[in-house]
Amino acid sequence: MTHRPAILIMQRHLAPLTAFLEATCTVYRFWEGPPVEARDDIRAMVVAGEYPIDKHLIESLPNLELLACFTSGYDGIDVDWCRARGLPVTHAPGVNHEDVADHALGLILAARRQIVAGDRQMRAGGWTADVRTITPSLHGQRVGIVGLGQIGIAVASRVEALRMNVQWWSPRDRIAAWPRAASLIELARDSDILVVACRADDDNIGLISREVIDALGPDGLLVNVARGQLVDETALIAALRSGRLGQAALDVFEDEPTDAARWADVPNTVLTPHTAGATTEAVQGMLMLLMQNLQACFAGEPLVSPVADPSSAS
Repeated sequence: MTHRPAILIMQRHLAPLTAFLEATCTVYRFWEGPPVEARDDIRAMVVAGEYPIDKHLIESLPNLELLACFTSGYDGIDVDWCRARGLPVTHAPGVNHEDVADHALGLILAARRQIVAGDRQMRAGGWTADVRTITPSLHGQRVGIVGLGQIGIAVASRVEALRMNVQWWSPRDRIAAWPRAASLIELARDSDILVVACRADDDNIGLISREVIDALGPDGLLVNVARGQLVDETALIAALRSGRLGQAALDVFEDEPTDAARWADVPNTVLTPHTAGATTEAVQGMLMLLMQNLQACFAGEPLVSPVADPSSAS
């Protein structure tokens, strides 16, 4: 092995990490070509958690010691598969959930109060003396939150401060300050706004199905700041076009980057490019944890933020 530990960065959008990692490591970037000649040197792989891991590549790196997930979420990583091979996985928990909740609130405000539409109207010269947009008040709106983890709790606290009523649902019950709905369908039926804030895994792909969307109804707003695969996107688009769903405000999509043409004629939407958790402070926090985990790995010390056993996750 080389004296400096070698690291492989997998996704192109993580390229800015190179400048920080090169101070102490030899860095390879997968999109520049598989590091065939350096495969014996690579000791850590840096990944974004929403992307499926390349198991064949991992098995071809004999001295790989760590799969370091830059993000908080790690739904693309088969943690059990890694654990069975003695490969620890780290991530960046508790760093950006408050920022994601801020963004969710921003999406609710933008959609319900027609902020984006109002901006477009003004710029197009559509504000005239005889035109006045009337929007619903947030006061008394019923917000249903799917998943009451750190993000869900942060969203609940924010919308409650804006005089909205909160319910939630998750497959697992927990002690909470807000009532839990008996089922996801019941939550959607009893909500004006449904916020998707749960962790994604292989068992809940398409969780927000046509049935759930129809239960939310023609006056409902669907907000997703979790993962795109949690929502049946084709059913969502069809419901928006037909008017069976009132509005959608999305930060995440089934395929990313999503095709702009897919959304060009879809009405009543507010769309952002997966930026809910991408604040300067959050990215700095994720970078700090990444560096600390890499340093601990190479020094043979306990990892700072290893992924918990999935069977014990709430």
